[in-house]
Order: sequence, then C-alpha cells, then structure tokens
Amino acid sequence: MPLDWAHPNGRTTTLRLARLPATDPAHRIGSVLHIPGGPGNSGIEDIKLAAGDLAGIRERFDLVAYDPRNTGLAAKLPESCAQPAVPALIEPRDRAEYDAQAGAIAAAIRRCRAEDRSGLYGRLDSVSVARDMEAIRVALGERRLSFMAESAGGVPAEAYLRLFPEHVRAMYLDGVINQPAGWANQHLLAYRDLERMFGRFTAWCAETAACALHGEDAGKVWRDLTARADRTPIPVTSEQFGRGKLTGSYLRWFGFAADPGPGNSRWLTFAEAVDKARHGDGSGFTDAALGNARVWTMPLILGMTCADDRGYDGYEEYVRVRREARRISPNLGGAMFDQLGCAGWPLPVANPSRPLPARGLPPLLGAGAWGDFAWTDSLVRRVPGSATVQYEGPGHVLYLSGNRCAIGHATRYLTDLTPPPPGTVCLPGD
Repeated sequence: MPLDWAHPNGRTTTLRLARLPATDPAHRIGSVLHIPGGPGNSGIEDIKLAAGDLAGIRERFDLVAYDPRNTGLAAKLPESCAQPAVPALIEPRDRAEYDAQAGAIAAAIRRCRAEDRSGLYGRLDSVSVARDMEAIRVALGERRLSFMAESAGGVPAEAYLRLFPEHVRAMYLDGVINQPAGWANQHLLAYRDLERMFGRFTAWCAETAACALHGEDAGKVWRDLTARADRTPIPVTSEQFGRGKLTGSYLRWFGFAADPGPGNSRWLTFAEAVDKARHGDGSGFTDAALGNARVWTMPLILGMTCADDRGYDGYEEYVRVRREARRISPNLGGAMFDQLGCAGWPLPVANPSRPLPARGLPPLLGAGAWGDFAWTDSLVRRVPGSATVQYEGPGHVLYLSGNRCAIGHATRYLTDLTPPPPGTVCLPGD
C-alpha cells in the first residue's frame, strides 16, 4: 500500500492478509472482510481464534482478515514514540494546566515523528486505513464487499462508508463508536450507560453480604473516596510503573469494573479495592491507573487515533464537556483521558467527524451490549432500514466472544441482506 495515499506512487508499506475460503463454494456469495479493533489488533489472529464460531458465515463467504498498518506498531517506530509525554496525565484545573499538558504532548509527538524512519507516523488515521481496505477490495476482485467491524475498527469502517458507499454490499458493526457524531458526544452517551451500570453495582452490593461495602451506601463511599483523592491523592507504588499518586480522576477513569465478571468476581474485587483505598491502601487500583495514565500520553498510542478528530477543540470545549459529564454521571463523570491526550495533537486532523452519506448506503446491522449499544445504535439508526441488536448483558464485541445469538443475526443479515426487526434483543444464554 502507499504510505501516503495523497502520493500513491511514493513509498509503500505492506499488509498481511489471510483468507478462509467458503465451505460451500457452489453457493458462494462473495467475501467478508473483518476489520479488527484495538486499534492495532491483528485481524488475522482474531479470525484464527474465532473461526469455529464463524462457521455459519463461512458457508457462503470467503472470510478475509488483515493486519492494518497500525498492527505491531511498537516494532516499526523508534523507542521515543513509546515514552510517556508527561510523568502523569492530569485532569486540568485551569487553562494554564490544560495548555501545559497539551504542549508537552505535542512536543513529544513532533519528536516521535521527526525520529520515525518508517514513514508511518502521521499516516495512521482511519481515512488511510479505509483506503487500504478499498485496495483490498480491488485486489479481491469484488465489485461490492461485505464487512464485519468490531470496536475501534468501526472508525475506519465509518470512513469507508463515507468514501466508498457504492462498494458496500453489507456491513455488520459490533460495539463501535459513532465517530461521525463526535467523540465528546459519544463519551456523554457512555457516561449515561456507566452510571446505570454503577447503579447495578450498588444494588448488587446492598443485597450481597460478600461485598466489602455491604451494609453501607456504596455509592457515597465511592464518591467520598474520589473527592478526597482529588484533594489529596493517595501515594502508591507499582513494581512495573514505580511510584505515583491515585487522583480522583484516575479512580473514575480506570477504577470501576463495569462488567461484574464470572460470579460477580470483578465487583467483589472492586469493592475490596475501594474499602482498602479509603483507608489509604490504593494497591487495588495502582497498576491499572498508573499504566493507563502513561499509555494515553505515548505518541505511539495517540498516533493511531488522534487524527480521527479525537481531541477537544480547546479549553472551552473541555470545560463544557466535563461539566456535562459530571451532571450525567455523578459517580464517574469528568473529562476523558483519551481526549485529553489528543488535545495535544499538533498534526492535521485527517478524518474529521462528519455525517455519513444521506443516500447510497445499504441497511446496516449493529450489535452492542450494556456498555456499547448506545454508541453503535446512534450510528446505525442514521441509515434507513438498519437495525441494532441489543445484548442484555455485559461484554464487548459479541461475534468475537462467541455470542451465538449475535452471530446468528449477523450470518442471516450478511447472507440475505435483511436486518432483524428493530428492537431485537439477545439474552444471556441465547
């Protein structure tokens, strides 16, 4: 593929592809291209793991997988690109802190790009990935291609819908964000769902003697803890990340386990960590908080998403969105770490948030669980005739996790191009 699609005869990069041929070639319809998430996941590894669950799709389709240009990026970029731009990501209290953090991240990104010899940095946006996908379609010889996109793979899928609507036969979108509506808008949707899930946790804790906060107002304990950590961060030490401090922002960003886990094991662990943290022991949150706070200031990570219009437009938008998030979600709301990282993006926004075409797209099928249904549905319902299947349970990326109900709907849709009726629901155990 061209490194830079604006100069198709210039330097190139190579993508790995794999194909599982249709098992009923006499009735083969065409190819389905799997678009992996991450960003940076290997589509080939995804399909290796999920091939057994996707046997129904393979009857009538070749299943094609690829590793996008951002797969294995750490091996392609200089070491400096994987260094945090600031010692600790913060939720700024004023314009001076906002500008200082954004400036430090911008300087690290410029340094990474200057030292990059691969030519990839600055060309990892989803428009470039969508153009790679179009080149794959041409190489396959398919006039119109079918797609299965998951999680962060939804952003290049949406760019493809905008750029090449005439080449889309069908598209199944599983747990994707609605980038055309804007990241801030989508985060506010997510906070509504997070607040509902936090309510499920507190109700469970009130009914469960094994919960470390049982017999107390678990929500108040959590709010008191995060408010106190905002004023006086909790000192912690990680074997992997060294010394640091748990702020209220870190706890709200990286602390709550929205998925209860098998036997509510994650909620049991979360409640125990909260109980310890209010007594000064933040060890239950340390690695996740310090690790994620470093990752989201690394140019390597930011280079895969910031050019997709992920940052705040400026300090005023940051303040407005943070205020609205706190109103929607008193327990977890605030600024978002990914948008704070991308607030320092100094390069062009190659993939601005823009609506999908009003005409020319086929009906789409979406699917989502508790935490991502609202995102996916907000995108899919903009296309006439489309539908989103709701899984009434936790989870993310239903078809790669082997959810038989969602896979069945996806298989029928890809085969006959008819989405299920609006309001279709999958229940645990279906």
